Amino acid sequence: MNLSAEEEEEGIEEEGEMIEMPAEIDWQMLDKSKFFFLGAALFSGVSAMLYPVVVIKTRQQVCIQSRSHVSCLKSAFSIVRHEGFRALYRGFGTSLMGTIPARALYMAALEVTKSNVGSATVRLGFPEPTAAAIANAIAGLSAAMAAQLVWTPIDVVSQRLMVPINNSSSMAGACRYANGFDAFRKIVDSSGLRGLYRGFGISILTYAPSNAVWWASYSVAQRLVWGGIGCYVCKKDEEGGQGMIRPDSTTVMAVQGVSAAMAGGVSALITMPLDTIKTRLQVLDGDENGRRGPTIGQTVRNLVREGGWMACYRGLGPRCASMSMSATTMITTYEFLKRLSAKNQEILT
Repeated sequence: MNLSAEEEEEGIEEEGEMIEMPAEIDWQMLDKSKFFFLGAALFSGVSAMLYPVVVIKTRQQVCIQSRSHVSCLKSAFSIVRHEGFRALYRGFGTSLMGTIPARALYMAALEVTKSNVGSATVRLGFPEPTAAAIANAIAGLSAAMAAQLVWTPIDVVSQRLMVPINNSSSMAGACRYANGFDAFRKIVDSSGLRGLYRGFGISILTYAPSNAVWWASYSVAQRLVWGGIGCYVCKKDEEGGQGMIRPDSTTVMAVQGVSAAMAGGVSALITMPLDTIKTRLQVLDGDENGRRGPTIGQTVRNLVREGGWMACYRGLGPRCASMSMSATTMITTYEFLKRLSAKNQEILT
């Protein structure tokens, strides 16, 4: 789950009042060294906060059990009781090694594409709202695809470390890999470099629509929230309206956070089956299918045989929570990062 900051920059008019949005900070306005250095530090902290939820989600998706679904809280307590608190951060070092370059690649692709495509569509004569929508859509798609080139191998290795070897019987037990380097070596030895990109295709199919749904949902949610604020302000000042209203930075971040959380929940619900299939392909070995590993069709049939079609929604609670929290923290962190990295700080005032 991939994010930008300012979706609406022109202001939203409601019943004679105008809410003036902050100025857009584009790629040319950023100090690139500060942008990537601070971004690595900020997003590493965000990843550390959210990682336990990712571990729980992955365990629930991969658990091969016919019994009823276990809640995320019970799963968390079970992991801590049997394996200790450190189990919630199993594979985090490996994940962090991939998060930093993948996030840097994502941010660069996002900002460069959005800036270039936005300018090109305006020159072609598209209205500004349409040009912005096209630029955001293409930027999100290109950024997701670029990041997956780095993230998929790291995702495969870190998810292998998250899941215990005897996942068919319980969540307790020792991992089959000593560390990330051991997992990398064993995956390459058994499946070659292709093993590191297992599920790459479905990862693109998962994250591309996820980004599209997120951006669409975020745009709608943000407009609804700003519209509600505009209506509230209009009613409050209906006797003597103030005309142009410029919200402070705290209000802007709050609106972005709420809108991002709403969009994250919608996106998680819609793309959950694809994420479950992707995780199964990347984690489970294909012992019964030889060295090639299970296919998408075999993975779907196994899921349906284990728990019906609802098995595709295992881990939905943790994923909704993870994507909502991730979207909220990422969008506010990303906007904060862009403002810290702006070459001309006067534009922020």
